[in-house]
Amino acid sequence: MGENAKWYKKGLVDGIPIALGYFAVAFTLGIVAKNSGLSAFQAMLAAALTNASAGGYAGFTLIGENASFLEMALTQLVVNARYLLMACALSQKLSPKTSTLHRSLIAFDVTDEVFGISVSVKGTLNPFYNYGAMTVSIPGWALGAFFGVIMGNVLPNSVVSALSVGLYGMFLAIIIPPARKNKIIAVLVMVSMALSFVFSKLPLLSSISSGMRVIVLTVLISLAAAVLFPREEEDEDAV
Repeated sequence: MGENAKWYKKGLVDGIPIALGYFAVAFTLGIVAKNSGLSAFQAMLAAALTNASAGGYAGFTLIGENASFLEMALTQLVVNARYLLMACALSQKLSPKTSTLHRSLIAFDVTDEVFGISVSVKGTLNPFYNYGAMTVSIPGWALGAFFGVIMGNVLPNSVVSALSVGLYGMFLAIIIPPARKNKIIAVLVMVSMALSFVFSKLPLLSSISSGMRVIVLTVLISLAAAVLFPREEEDEDAV
């Protein structure tokens, strides 16, 4: 088995929990799509092409309100702006020799969860790892939206709410292992959670969109961590 095939297989395996979480959470996205007048196929296609949770909810809601294309574009820009930071961070994991085509394909699916497992890979990131994760995660999200339109309103609200919690459990599974190994990461995670809560309660900052709050916190905490705890250079050939 070639090197790329090994990375692809590893991405497939690591992406399965993400796909299962996406399938469950996207049920609620499908309900929003149905209430906005979209068919199951339209919801599935939109979910597959955008791969965004908050952006999907906002987009389907605006469709239901017959919003203009300009309003839709501006809303998506603000809600999904945090992915710009994730893409910049992820680009640092790639070899300088990585082609523009590979970078563009990876950028198509820089979701919170795929980003989380990608930056956790030791050493240089092989693009085929992302392709493997994308192979299962994108269909999981799209099919979840599809079945959400068909079956979502049939399920009790308590079941739908329970499904939505599943993704938060997956986030914990991503951050807890590195936090247990590194006290600095553990402290930064706790500080991030605390500041996120404070920002959501402060009068002025609570009015800012959640996506923009994530950007502000990411920049501030990352800058502080880079200054206080500079990271040693890793061997690019490490696996």
